[in-house]
Amino acid sequence: MPETIESYIPQNALASMRRRAFFVWGIAAFLVFVWVFLIVLAPLAEANDFSGVSNSLYKFFGFLCHQNSSRSPSFGAHAFAVCSRCCGIYFGLFGSFLIYPFLRRIEETEPFRRFWLFAAMAPMAFDWLLGFFEIWANTHFSRFLTGAILGAACAAYIVPALIEFSRFLPSKRRVKRLSV
Repeated sequence: MPETIESYIPQNALASMRRRAFFVWGIAAFLVFVWVFLIVLAPLAEANDFSGVSNSLYKFFGFLCHQNSSRSPSFGAHAFAVCSRCCGIYFGLFGSFLIYPFLRRIEETEPFRRFWLFAAMAPMAFDWLLGFFEIWANTHFSRFLTGAILGAACAAYIVPALIEFSRFLPSKRRVKRLSV
């Protein structure tokens, strides 16, 4: 079915939207990378006697995670800045950010149904519940994997939202026109 003239978008506008979408995605992916890097940097800094850096990172991430050492992956004898489940969420988010443009058009901002986000939470909830009721002993791997599933799903909602939000920010061309 052909589209109506009202929904036509000029090709140069589409190219501009695509460039902006890739720019926003790149900045967001870089920020998520920095976040993951800081999680890994804490035990590396502690292992290399940079206690000022490691203590600051552990304290910062302590506001976000319980940091129970028995539930945290470690580098040697030094635990990561967050637990296995939080590591899974952040690493899954980063991995999904990286592959997002290969799975979906970057300028596509139509969100997925919320059902899929709740479905991604289900494995983590089951893992936690089975461990809580001592039916199954969850492991670092099960915590990491269920967190990674949720983190990956979150990227599928965050990237389109950031790109949609960026469309409402003024571009250089619009700012020049407004100032003249």
